[in-house]
Order: sequence, then structure tokens, then C-alpha cells
Amino acid sequence: MILICGAYGIAMAGCAAALNAVTPAGDYRLVSNLSYAPGPRRVLDLYLPKTMNPATPVVVFVHGGSWDSGSKDIYPFVGQSLASAGFAVAIPNYRLYPETRFPGFVEDAAKAVAAVERLAADGREGIPRGRHPLFLMGHSAGAEIAALLATDGRFLRDAGTSVQRLSGFVGLSGPYDFLPLKEERYKKIFPAALRQASQPVNFVSGDEPPTLLLTGAADTTVDPKNTASLGAKLRAAGVPVTTTVYPGIGHIGTIASFSTVLPLGDGRIRDEVIGFLRARSRH
Repeated sequence: MILICGAYGIAMAGCAAALNAVTPAGDYRLVSNLSYAPGPRRVLDLYLPKTMNPATPVVVFVHGGSWDSGSKDIYPFVGQSLASAGFAVAIPNYRLYPETRFPGFVEDAAKAVAAVERLAADGREGIPRGRHPLFLMGHSAGAEIAALLATDGRFLRDAGTSVQRLSGFVGLSGPYDFLPLKEERYKKIFPAALRQASQPVNFVSGDEPPTLLLTGAADTTVDPKNTASLGAKLRAAGVPVTTTVYPGIGHIGTIASFSTVLPLGDGRIRDEVIGFLRARSRH
């Protein structure tokens, strides 16, 4: 089966609806709408594998949507995909434009990460108490947000945790080095005085967690050069990083590849991510 999707927003929701309709729900236990800060968008869902222990890795997945759309409710197929492989998965919502502008959505994601870390440490909501390996993962705009959390330590520090707590970061089709802005809506989302602070490449210092960056060669939404740029900066700073460009894969293909029930995208993407998470969980 070939699923073709165009521009992100509605197309991603439509593709995900098809995936979620056939994705099994018996592989995980779902805990919905946990509040991590005041406000209707500051909630998250937990996808918990059937078997957990105090060292079960926890992945915080930040959804995409051009910083002005998207929802955790689009991504049960991602929660199922990773939970069925033995990972606990948290998928937060965060405030979107026009409710907020940069850096509001990054601050929200940082608070979500800190809240998930506390849940795991305290053994709440069905997560066994322990020091679980903690990972960040994001797609598209969510990869930019997650990358900033992994590179600019101020966000996690202000939320009550730190970059040093992260076992790894996975970025899928992310914009990490996307200036100058051309579209007017993005100029509104990223105020001129703060634009340089929105670029993860500007904050690489060498203390970032091990990183896996994946993109598709056929991505016409986010130029794959973003992945090459961040990868080069991390490599030069001595950070363990792998960058993989998948031929024939477009922007949505990298995340659609996580489907466990339909042969979408490239199955090697899911395999590479799971392999990375498992390897870094042992360190």
C-alpha cells in the first residue's frame, strides 16, 4: 500500500486517521490527558508497554505541525509503535500560534519533559519507580522544539531538569537551521529579535546527548540540508551523532514509517530508531 500525503497540517491528520483506525490498541495501556502545567493545551498522553521495570526507557515524542497546528491525538500509531517495542512513550500537546509565539511552545515542551521525568522517578501513573533512561524525539516542527531542548540547556534547566539527564535525542525531518524566513506566518511565529535563538545549530556546545537525525531525500517541506547542518555541528563538537537520509522518502514518510500494520515509508526508519534507543538505554 502506498499512502501519499501533501502539505503537513490536514494531510498529516488524514494520514494518521487512516493509520490509527487499523493500529492495534492491545499493545499498551493508555493514560490520557495528564496535566503538566495550567492550560488546556498543556496535557500529555502516556503509552505504557505491557511489561515495565524500573529501567524501562521513556521517550517524550514532540509532534509537528508548523508550530500552529497538530495534536497528540494524531499520534496513537507512534505511541503503539514504540510501546510495542518496550518503551514508555509520552506525547504532549503544547501551545500553538497564535496563542503563543517562540519560545512559548519550547517552554511548554520543557515542562512536559520535566513532568514525565518526575512521574517516572516517583513511580506514578503505572510507571515503576526508578531512574529510567529518558529520550527526546520529534518530527518536523516537533524536532526543532526537541532539538532546542537538547542543545539550549536553558529550557530544561528552567523547567527543573537538565540536558545531562537525557540519554539521547532523535530528530525526524526537522528544521534546525532554517533562517532566513520567507513566509509571513513564520515571521509572526518567530519574532525578529528572537529568530537566532530559534535555531538549534546556534547552541551546539558539546554537552548534547547522543543524537540520531533522520530525513528523507524527497522532503520538499523541510530541506534535508537542515539535518546535514545540525549533524555537522554536533560531530564537530564531539557529540556522538548519526545522520541518515532515506532515498525516496518525503516529509511525512519518516513518521508514517512507524506504522506496524501498514507498509508505509521505509521500515528501516523504525528499525534504526528502535536500535538507537535500545543501544543508548544500555549506557
